[in-house]
Amino acid sequence: MYKLYWAAETGALAPQIILEEVGADYERVVIDMEKGEEMQAGYLAINPRGQIPALTLPDGSVVTESAAIVLHLADTYPDVGLLPPAGSAERAQVYRWLFYAVANIYESVERLYYSDRYTTDARSAESVEQAAREYMDNAWDLLETELNDGPFLLGNQYTVIDAYLLMLTRWHEQPQTLLSRCPKLKLLCDSVRSRPAVERIWSQHYPQDS
Repeated sequence: MYKLYWAAETGALAPQIILEEVGADYERVVIDMEKGEEMQAGYLAINPRGQIPALTLPDGSVVTESAAIVLHLADTYPDVGLLPPAGSAERAQVYRWLFYAVANIYESVERLYYSDRYTTDARSAESVEQAAREYMDNAWDLLETELNDGPFLLGNQYTVIDAYLLMLTRWHEQPQTLLSRCPKLKLLCDSVRSRPAVERIWSQHYPQDS
């Protein structure tokens, strides 16, 4: 059995979606971030960075980083088809945009909401936030220009990148504004959101949407 170390509205969303999609047997271990449990010794022994999520595999080893987790799960359950064939051009595009999302969008989210970590001068935190906000929007706009007619990034094939992008849109300060500006991204997110695997767990992350 897998163990997913979890908190609502975090990077645990995409891995949990993929666990549901592949039909894996897993336990959701809730980490109370309001109590700072992610920085306590018990969790730091699992993920020394104190970040959510982490996934304990059936053999007891641990995988951290949400992008690594979704790729591992898709590789473990190849018959589900959440990744194109290894070595294919389509697989390369999933890698391209997943790593783009991590390096650009996810990174700008960190700078926006945790600006104090990116400067030694508290007076400059506001400038860090503003730069992150502009960088994030530019990154989303570039992705929008590269998306095809959908409904998913690879057209009709649903893959791990689609679940990952849905997760990231929820961290925008104004998700609905973002999606209204990016109609192809909105179609992608609506298509992922309507999947039964996503519907089963959505209220755990966003009860206000239920």
